[in-house]
Amino acid sequence: MQKPVILLVDDEPQVLNAVERDLRKHYKGEYRLVKAVSGKSALEATHELSHRGAPLALFLVDQRMPGMTGTEFIEKAKKVYPYAKKVLLTAYADTQAAIT
Repeated sequence: MQKPVILLVDDEPQVLNAVERDLRKHYKGEYRLVKAVSGKSALEATHELSHRGAPLALFLVDQRMPGMTGTEFIEKAKKVYPYAKKVLLTAYADTQAAIT
């Protein structure tokens, strides 16, 4: 049986690697971690995972990215994995993004 996937999305490689390192430390045996550096590449990964029949447990997404915001990505990705949990990360007091 395939491990469920946690998809990490952030355009800053240092942040992406730090989040992956922390999650791997706590969940290495339970989840497969997949990283993407943009909303576009994350959407491609989402479709590929779906095509392979991989279970996706969580989208962990940065809000402020060039090309596609985190909320835009989540809106598109939830059409592929509607039951996956969604977490939006932001270093700013961006209440409107959270509401969206």
